[in-house]
Amino acid sequence: MLVGALADAGADQGNITSAIAGLDIGATVRFEKVKRRGIGATKFHVAVEHQHAHRHLSHIVKIIEKANLPQRAAQNALAVFRRLGEAEAEVHQVAIEKVHFHEVGAADSIADIVGACLAFDSLGVEHIVCSPVNVGSGTVKTEHGILPVPAPATARLLTGVPVYARGPEVELATPTGAAVAVTLAERFGVLPPMTITRSGFGAGGHDFAEHANVLRAILGESAAASEATTVAVIETNIDDSNPQVLAYAMEKLLAAGALDVSLAPIVMKKGRAGNLLRVVALPETREDLAQMVFAETSTLGMRIYAAERRVQARTFLEAETPHGKVRMKVSADGAYAPEYEDCRKLAEESGVALKQIIAEANYAYMKSR
Repeated sequence: MLVGALADAGADQGNITSAIAGLDIGATVRFEKVKRRGIGATKFHVAVEHQHAHRHLSHIVKIIEKANLPQRAAQNALAVFRRLGEAEAEVHQVAIEKVHFHEVGAADSIADIVGACLAFDSLGVEHIVCSPVNVGSGTVKTEHGILPVPAPATARLLTGVPVYARGPEVELATPTGAAVAVTLAERFGVLPPMTITRSGFGAGGHDFAEHANVLRAILGESAAASEATTVAVIETNIDDSNPQVLAYAMEKLLAAGALDVSLAPIVMKKGRAGNLLRVVALPETREDLAQMVFAETSTLGMRIYAAERRVQARTFLEAETPHGKVRMKVSADGAYAPEYEDCRKLAEESGVALKQIIAEANYAYMKSR
């Protein structure tokens, strides 16, 4: 589906077809225009000659290294297979050299992974952002028997990645697809700020009644717009903790990677005075920070929900003050502010008042513009 989507968006289909033929794995590919629930899409077909389906990672590495592929495409394909091999090795508790790739080592999966890497290279893609992954539900038939969705290797690969399950009870994210996503994507979340140039749809093999069985690829140029990111908000009401304990908890949470931590006075039930502790976290740090809230405060429960965070593009420049250098945070619209920690460090080292260091940093930056 990914190869089809990228081809639909303009990747060179002829180059992909000839390059996969050059792998000499007994696979031939073709592209077909189809519709899924009324949406036009490109279907990437892989036909494989009858052959043994078991390969070790070393065999696949030799196939890719021997082929005349663009350097970046070859490197990315090898990285995807290594990531996939590591996941399979962990699931089966064997050394990666002993992993039999079964389905994922078959010629069609080699064509899928190499085809995706070739398509990204053909389009000149420099940064990849992936949406949360729909893993599907139900069960899937494998060489290891009937397994629940997501399959063990898929679940291992998607550890730390935002996922969900919606639609028919089928497998919607395979180990191969998961390996491509986690290896090549810089992050998972909402659409980044960009000027859209092209888009394409890749078709799956089934035409579901509930939704169009397509994968969409959107291409564009980076734009200096406010960026929307998905975050997790952790909050709890506390009325029986020492303020010093809460202040310490805030410091620990920030040091552990929280994007922001705030404490606000509130009036709770029965007129009790309390505090609302709110933590803004990246989805991948949510569980660790939630456990830290339990460990460092007296709370017995909390609320966790997803929110959209807008972040304006910014750069960092240095301003030279009489007491040392200070990093200046500059937004896309020209607003600026000195980094607090830099100013604090200079104030402590020089004995000069913090407010003076901040004023000197602002003056130095304005003077240098």
